[in-house]
Amino acid sequence: MAAVAAAAAAAASSTAPATPSAAANPTASTKDHKAENNTETARQDRKSCSVQLSSIQLSSSQPNSARKQEIIKATEQLIDCINSGDFEGYTKICDTHLTSFEPEALGNLVEGLEFHKFYFDNVLGKNCKAVNTMILSPHVHLLGEDAACIAYIRLTQYMDKQGQAHTQQSEETRVWQRRDNKWQCMHFHRSGSPSSPFALGTK
Repeated sequence: MAAVAAAAAAAASSTAPATPSAAANPTASTKDHKAENNTETARQDRKSCSVQLSSIQLSSSQPNSARKQEIIKATEQLIDCINSGDFEGYTKICDTHLTSFEPEALGNLVEGLEFHKFYFDNVLGKNCKAVNTMILSPHVHLLGEDAACIAYIRLTQYMDKQGQAHTQQSEETRVWQRRDNKWQCMHFHRSGSPSSPFALGTK
């Protein structure tokens, strides 16, 4: 009886279907391949989105950078008018109702250009041999499409009529508004050391 049972067990094991391995199962292999492809595609999509986002951020910052440079350039032109005593050029860059706080006004808010004209007529560009002005650490705030504010350090070197060299510093803030595609200064605030005896570097 034992021999018969053993023979029957051996016969059953030889006829039982074998379990297919992963290597011999084409369906499982195809699924694994698809999963790998999906993972790689997702990776590429994330990379593409990242590059596209960077490009969008870069292109959107370029117009802002250009406008900030316009404000810095307009400020430099205004200071050039001051250094050369060019009141006509100054009036083209400044609003007729320009407001300002500066040491010469002794703490008062000055409105209009008449106060500044006095210095152009009697002082600026007339009492020194050479002037060199530098705008240090300019920082521009864009206040919409047609308005901006700039803050900076203004360092002025000059030679007086006696050939003596002087340097003075002021801290300035200017508010600009664009009208008819031209930037105009609407307000400024200047602080720092008192003006020189002939008020060089003011306005």
